[in-house]
Amino acid sequence: MSRGLAWLGSATVATAVLLAATTARGVSDGGKGKGRELTVFAAASLRDAFGRLGEAFERANPGVRVRFNFAGSQELRTQMENGAPVDVFASADLRQFDAARGGGLVGAPKIFATNEPVIVVPRANPARVAGLADLPNVSRLVMGAAGVPIGAYTLQILDKAQARYGADFRARVEMKVVSRELNVRQVLNKVSLGEADAAIVYRTDALSAKDAVQVIDIPAELNIVADYPMATTLRAPAPDLAKAWVELVTGPTGQATLSEYGFGKGKIQVAF
Repeated sequence: MSRGLAWLGSATVATAVLLAATTARGVSDGGKGKGRELTVFAAASLRDAFGRLGEAFERANPGVRVRFNFAGSQELRTQMENGAPVDVFASADLRQFDAARGGGLVGAPKIFATNEPVIVVPRANPARVAGLADLPNVSRLVMGAAGVPIGAYTLQILDKAQARYGADFRARVEMKVVSRELNVRQVLNKVSLGEADAAIVYRTDALSAKDAVQVIDIPAELNIVADYPMATTLRAPAPDLAKAWVELVTGPTGQATLSEYGFGKGKIQVAF
């Protein structure tokens, strides 16, 4: 399983107890789990939370290895369309998921988490950004590409903000964009390294950067709630493991872990 995961502090005692109780129930396969793999394609913003849950899944299923592919949801969908073997797909938006489902790749999703975009600036905030209205005044902005969920959410926010900041607000902001990245972690890294004055990322990713960035909230009436859908693939190489993974993520342990990493509660029930 992928290592090098960032922790956002120790788990609470209650969550640790819950984790031990829940993950003790692994996939019952009569000892056939040895050498088996579960392949999860997941949005880049899920790296830390899913990495921790992956470790729990492996402990509950001795001999099973969880393999993650973390990238932009659009990249993951494309890889699936090109035949990549996948057991579970977890997207950062419904648009990419709908495309995968329309292509006969996945079943009906469960909305297992939500996220909230925020503005991030370098710790010293050299451009003196105080809010969304200041974005046209900076020299270097970085965004997610339009096909990337965080890029699409960013454009929706800018469009909504035009009612408050003027009909040319989005155009003025986009004039300052110096790069458009293929996933949210790449956007965050540009700001963390001081290569950009500001960007919009998910709150969960901003938390993972800790002291490298400052977080500035976007007014709720201009912001977007990002729904995260997940489902097993229709040609899952390990359908029993895929089902167990979805149950872990949507169950008490998964929801508690996602909450610790800053995600909001999902609707859990099948979306459609």
